[in-house]
Amino acid sequence: MAEHAFDTLMAALDSPLIVVTTADQRERAGCLVEFHAQSSIEPARYCVWLSKANYTCRVALHSSHLAIHFLTADDLPLAELFGTQTGDTADKFAGLPVDAGPGGAPVLRQCPHWLAVRRIALLDEGGDHVCLTTEPVASHTAGPFRPLRLSGAGSLKAGHGAGERPEPPTERAAPA
Repeated sequence: MAEHAFDTLMAALDSPLIVVTTADQRERAGCLVEFHAQSSIEPARYCVWLSKANYTCRVALHSSHLAIHFLTADDLPLAELFGTQTGDTADKFAGLPVDAGPGGAPVLRQCPHWLAVRRIALLDEGGDHVCLTTEPVASHTAGPFRPLRLSGAGSLKAGHGAGERPEPPTERAAPA
């Protein structure tokens, strides 16, 4: 497969960015996410893919709920906070007003567009991200908005580089 062609196709999509937050009994975590989508109409389902390198992924594996914050074009500072630092060394919630959402998932007060979800399935097919299939349990919006897209946050440098993402061999990826 032509990797350059795949990268070109994916770059043209210009995905909207979200911040995913979660908490277990001991800690809370959050990260900037590009990979997410509605995956069913009835019943309602929403999927998010979390990098295996992220602290948030490790906390999400032990939590029942997530809060998905839909960023507006004015939320670049929030994208920078959650996308360029790692929860391994930084408390991304320090100084932020946060409410406890369903299942204890942190809801960022400065994000008026959010979806609280309950994790119902996890798919790890061997890539560098895991897919969490979720069921919406609460939502809030302040009305129509212009989302922050990947092209609007292109200058951000991820808290974890691509080299930190595990690349375990899979049957499909094994040399012939």
